[in-house]
Amino acid sequence: MPSSPPKLPLSRSAVVDRYFLEHRAKVLDLAAFLDRVDRAKPTDGGSADDFRLVSLRGAIMLLLDGEPERAKRILDLMSDPSTEPIAAAPMKGATGAWDGFKPASARDGENG
Repeated sequence: MPSSPPKLPLSRSAVVDRYFLEHRAKVLDLAAFLDRVDRAKPTDGGSADDFRLVSLRGAIMLLLDGEPERAKRILDLMSDPSTEPIAAAPMKGATGAWDGFKPASARDGENG
């Protein structure tokens, strides 16, 4: 006999019990990716300033800031906010991050 679905919303303890191991693995995967980037030779044209890495580091800061709606704020951070269409796509495919993102520390420097 199939078990009935859990009552929603789940308690905090139930959410942690149900999803912790899955998300632990994701954090370890992210750490391994950043370790690979750090070990990679910079001679291939890549740099620590790569907009995707800058955006990812900005997203990690949002994860840790304790403010609500982290997923929305991270999606906003990584998305191009422009509304005007462009004449042609600069490449085939998506990058997953907006190349115009600047971390708050860089934006603060522009204003001060």
